[in-house]
Amino acid sequence: MDAADARQVQRLQKNLDRRMADDRMVRLLAVDGFTGVWYERFEDELARYAMSVLRGWMYSGFVFKLVALRGFDLKPDELELEELVRDSDLREELAMMTVARALPVFRQRALVEGGWRAEGGASITTYFMGACAYEFPNEYRRYRRQEKRWRRGQPSADITAQVTSAVRSVEEEVLNNLWVLDELKRIDDPRVQAAVALTVDDFSQEEIRQLLDAKSIRAVEGLLYRWRMKRQREEGGWHG
Repeated sequence: MDAADARQVQRLQKNLDRRMADDRMVRLLAVDGFTGVWYERFEDELARYAMSVLRGWMYSGFVFKLVALRGFDLKPDELELEELVRDSDLREELAMMTVARALPVFRQRALVEGGWRAEGGASITTYFMGACAYEFPNEYRRYRRQEKRWRRGQPSADITAQVTSAVRSVEEEVLNNLWVLDELKRIDDPRVQAAVALTVDDFSQEEIRQLLDAKSIRAVEGLLYRWRMKRQREEGGWHG
């Protein structure tokens, strides 16, 4: 088994262990009908995790690529991307509202109705991030409408003064990996770019499949395999 296979086995085992732990937790929470003190603690931990991930995805701009793959092409312009990089309060607000709207939907569909299953391949947190990915577009559109109303009453000079001169290298700060930043810039296909970025973030292929709404794990493997082969041909002797 080479190093790449060994890492994949470790990811699969980690994902399996996490899903089994999630299954035990869900069974315990179901005893009280997904209510009460323990469920509130579960929700709080889930919300904190999701808000952290969403803030990072907004800072990098990755959230727009992810929701576009689900049919919500928000087409952010340069100013909007800059604002998300610059304004941590805005990222916090959008993340908070997205999570708040996703939580009751998740509780009903994933837990009460049994939509989440351990054998489905995704952890509870990954399943919830999928729910957030569906809620984010509506929340961002609400923010856009509010901004348009506010800007109508502001002098153009005031607006211009709030915009920074250039977009910072957001992927570099989010991933803290210059090699990954360089690789992502080379990828033209947004699905491949998303698959590579999520792989670097240590999501399993089943989790990536669900987040990208791909048909199968094999489809995800195919995306990554074709990307690796292309890079190998370009670099000659590169093993990824």
